[in-house]
Amino acid sequence: MNPIVVIGAGPQGLAAAAHLLERGLVPLVLESGDAAASAVAEWGHVRLFSRWAELIDPASRRLLEPTGWTAPVQGYPTGAQWIEHYLAPLAAVLGDRVRYGARVVGVGRKGRDLSVDAGRADQPFVIHVERSDGAEERIEASAVIDASGTWRMPNPAGADGLPALGERAAADAGVLAHRMPASEEASALAGGHVVVVGNGHSAATTIGVLSRVAKSAPGTRVTWVLRRGAVGNTFGGGSSDELPERGALGQRAKDAVDSGLVRLVTGFRTEQIVLDGGQAVLVAEDGRRLEPAARIFVATGFRPDLSFLSEMRVDLDMRLQAPAKIAAEVDPNVHSCGSVRATGAADLEQPEPGFYIVGAKSYGRAPTFLALTGFEQVRSVVAAIAGDREAAERVELVLPETGVCGGSGLFDAPGEQPGSGSCCAAEPQLIQLGRAPAAR
Repeated sequence: MNPIVVIGAGPQGLAAAAHLLERGLVPLVLESGDAAASAVAEWGHVRLFSRWAELIDPASRRLLEPTGWTAPVQGYPTGAQWIEHYLAPLAAVLGDRVRYGARVVGVGRKGRDLSVDAGRADQPFVIHVERSDGAEERIEASAVIDASGTWRMPNPAGADGLPALGERAAADAGVLAHRMPASEEASALAGGHVVVVGNGHSAATTIGVLSRVAKSAPGTRVTWVLRRGAVGNTFGGGSSDELPERGALGQRAKDAVDSGLVRLVTGFRTEQIVLDGGQAVLVAEDGRRLEPAARIFVATGFRPDLSFLSEMRVDLDMRLQAPAKIAAEVDPNVHSCGSVRATGAADLEQPEPGFYIVGAKSYGRAPTFLALTGFEQVRSVVAAIAGDREAAERVELVLPETGVCGGSGLFDAPGEQPGSGSCCAAEPQLIQLGRAPAAR
């Protein structure tokens, strides 16, 4: 019997394997890195805004507990702690059902290319793998769950979705990074000028780290660049967010701006990055130039890697590159009132029977994914693969609200583009946020 192949040994991929085992099915997890959750390890210094209870999949818990493992119950872990206390033990229990150093480079149907209809659904999937030692492998599967995430596909600083002129050269020179800095790296930039490009939780986290440096080291300048012409919901939902740490994250960023530790620049759409004596200068489409920066941190979100799905029949939204059935729910252009419904197999199934996209990749370019969402997705998808339609259609999750009403905010400057697509206000408006409870 062919296994069910899961692409990616991150939080959702490992959870999918646990659910498959619980259903008596045979999982095979293919992970490109040399250890479980290798992408999480790259941001291991970052503290999550979800509590431990929201970061552990129920089937994975049931698989782990007989080994003597005890679930952490309090606090907000860093990525490294999430791995140490949950994801690594889960991978260890799964054992050789997880293969490391196995990069998926193609998924297809045996003997059928994309254009062939005849007998297509009767053929097994074939997964082409490149191993870390350079060897190639072809694996047959009865179903495929793509949980490969988006971490290694960061969006560029360029405002048109393409790298700005000079962006690659700046990255090669070490003055531009598509990631969040650790405290040590941020401290090394004390006294210099640092630029953060982006809007969202990663940008707010980066601003929080850098603002602490600016507070302790006078002379440190931090510039926060937004493409949109208005602040909109940049600071999140504050005390109205049902995830308190997520609300506090935005509030801390707002405080940093209000106190003058961080300069906020809006409507700045990067066209070019010019190297200047070991520093870098951002140039906007309208000709504005920022002062030279010692480091630029690009936190503009991520996008899915669709390169290995060229022979799969998939139905993706043309804007978000997310499964079409959930795109309207997560679209940051129109997403209203800060809540997203739970999604399951019916939303994630593709025209290619037996193929599902789950986890952060299922949200495409949308930034609102939570681990809770992914755990519910894989529960439903595995139930569908096992033939339990009742369980697949059942919703076992209510997601917390963000406290933010409306879409992504007005992209162009006020007056240029009326209407926001929000269900909650006739006109776009800047929400005055209260102070969130102090973080624990």
